[in-house]
Amino acid sequence: MKQTTLEQAARLVGNDQIVTIGGTLSQRIPAAMVRELARQGVKGLHLVKASPGFDADVLAAGGCLASVRAGMVTLEQPFGMAPNFRKAAERGELEVIENACPAVMASLQAAAFGLPFQAVAGFAGSDVPSIAPFATVKDPFTGNDTLVVPAIRPDWAILHVHEADVRGNARIYGTPVWDRLMSRAAKRVILTAEKIVDTSHFVAQPEMTIIPELFVEAVVHAPGGAWPTAVFDRYDIDEPAMRHYLELSRTPEGFRKYLEETASHDRRALGAAA
Repeated sequence: MKQTTLEQAARLVGNDQIVTIGGTLSQRIPAAMVRELARQGVKGLHLVKASPGFDADVLAAGGCLASVRAGMVTLEQPFGMAPNFRKAAERGELEVIENACPAVMASLQAAAFGLPFQAVAGFAGSDVPSIAPFATVKDPFTGNDTLVVPAIRPDWAILHVHEADVRGNARIYGTPVWDRLMSRAAKRVILTAEKIVDTSHFVAQPEMTIIPELFVEAVVHAPGGAWPTAVFDRYDIDEPAMRHYLELSRTPEGFRKYLEETASHDRRALGAAA
């Protein structure tokens, strides 16, 4: 069985590894695991994600990031920019590999399909190919120049789901965003789940399984594990909590206080399957 604690799962992620993190912006971010990585002092992470938000900001505040490859980084309205990410980027504390969201996901798709690169389109008139890791190859069928991006195979995909079983099968209700693709692209997957359910739920409705167990290394029961971001049909963005984070994280001392304040919420006891 793969169920474990938040602390044990976070210890699987090593310094200098490549990670991709599920959800998007302020929606279904595995926030409890992100905070735990910051508590444990993981360093040198390379984040690959089309549209990170709260996750990139927390990891930047914790000094956990060496680079971010993304199309955008923002906390959305009404919170605006991701201030800790921005400060770290401006100070040169992390490398920003500017890209476009579809191109980032194309790199993960290439990895998921076992390909060395993936063709992309839609960049005519854009400067992105000149500043991002694109290359040009000849289309063997037409002879036309075709833009391609390299495969990126993360060491870990860290995903928050609505339901999982102890074997690692998982369901996401509402849009899965890119979590399905991330689970196939990464070498291994860590799941945090709002609810642990019996495997019979997945046997009864196999078509609802977004992430099958064969990709998953660890499962953590984490009710409220995306807080203060939102989870479809469970809870909305907690605006006061988000503003509290933004206020405390203005200073290193405040950020440490934030991690201490949220530790008991994040490290809840394991729950039994229902």
